[in-house]
Amino acid sequence: MIDSTNHSNPIYDVIGIGIGPFNLGLAALLDSVSEVQSLFLEKEKEFNWHPDMLIEGTTLQVPFLADLVSMVDVKSSYSFLNYLQEHNRLYHFYFLEKFHIPRKEYNHYCRWVSEQLKPCRFGMNVQKVNPIEQQSGQIIYEVTAWNEQTEAFEQYLTKHIVIGIGSIPSVPEHLKDHLGSSVFHTADYLSNIETCREANSIAVIGSGQSAAEVFIDIAKNQQDRDVSLQWYTRSKGFFPMEYSKLGLEYFSPEYIDFFYELPQIKKDKLLKDQDLLYKGISADTIGEIYDYLYESSIGNEYPDIHLQAMTEIINLEKKEDSVRLVGYHHVNEEYFEVEADLIVLGTGYKSKLPDFLNDMKEWMDLDDYGRHKVKKGYGLEIDLSTDSEIFVQNGEFHTHGVGAPDLGLGAHRNAVIINQIAGRDVYPLHSKHVFQTFGIHKKTEKTLSNAFSND
Repeated sequence: MIDSTNHSNPIYDVIGIGIGPFNLGLAALLDSVSEVQSLFLEKEKEFNWHPDMLIEGTTLQVPFLADLVSMVDVKSSYSFLNYLQEHNRLYHFYFLEKFHIPRKEYNHYCRWVSEQLKPCRFGMNVQKVNPIEQQSGQIIYEVTAWNEQTEAFEQYLTKHIVIGIGSIPSVPEHLKDHLGSSVFHTADYLSNIETCREANSIAVIGSGQSAAEVFIDIAKNQQDRDVSLQWYTRSKGFFPMEYSKLGLEYFSPEYIDFFYELPQIKKDKLLKDQDLLYKGISADTIGEIYDYLYESSIGNEYPDIHLQAMTEIINLEKKEDSVRLVGYHHVNEEYFEVEADLIVLGTGYKSKLPDFLNDMKEWMDLDDYGRHKVKKGYGLEIDLSTDSEIFVQNGEFHTHGVGAPDLGLGAHRNAVIINQIAGRDVYPLHSKHVFQTFGIHKKTEKTLSNAFSND
């Protein structure tokens, strides 16, 4: 632990590390909270949300109200509707009559917000976080960042930290060694678009939304060429994501409250059973894919496109001009081999505590699976005698449930964090957002209690 006796730097109330949508929303909601001094650091030179997946025609999978602020403050000047008004697009949006906005426009909206917020500093690559002890005995944190512009290290002191670096591409261990120009994740798709357009055969692996978007984009761009396109997934089918209205209520503060109080063993089982709440493909994208396949087959002129579920790619072998895929069909229990020029991995994303927290690991509480423990208020469980918190954004999937990565709950989580930092209810957190009950209805519980007492 570092002694802060000789430190003369000002002490921020909170430093956000990483400026993705969640921390950008936090910065926007803090803009009107004058008593909280904040700073946000991002290693990239500017805001850009999944730039290699801003495929033409793709949309958010959540309604436009899931912007940076509206779910807790619709009057904020950083709302998406105000963005439209400032860009003279309200009537365009009104006539569009769509609830789900283009992903490209969401990115432009976020960039617009980031350019207005003075606490947001880009080109600042955080290297480490250390606890330091003040003369009063209070433990706070020192954040060390590399300034890309000045090419020098800078240190900052803060009472609290909020980590919002986002998730990272998830690649199966047995495929990691093959990553390169001919094998890459969907997270790098647009950077490799020209290579895709020159390939004669492409295989897409995975059955989530990203894999589906890449598949249909490749198919449409290759329709005038004689190209082989294969799509494999180990899932039981190319299924739609659950998107019914009652299903969406699982992405609510009430469900977080219910889920958090469960034993971890029940949480892990529930998450496995709820995979279609956060995995799968949107019904619109499935419809677009089927319509394309149908129109392409008119006159029995079937394109060289192959879709196969229940199949795991267990190995890749790079050859001189192609890649050999070794697959296994789990139902037929059969192995097979095919070849492709390019492999695109749509194998999802995962959260990971960043390397700049390595010096904090000795104080972090982990569960039986080596995962960090997270308090209900989104602070990490840390064995330090301090009121200072290290909050996580989208790093609490295993503790708080399926809503962790959901944009629609980002503003709510930020309100919870802000209220703790400010020590008051800056943003009131209301209850009763859903019509269903996730636990036992209180009236039922009371009636049952009375029944037993009468016995």
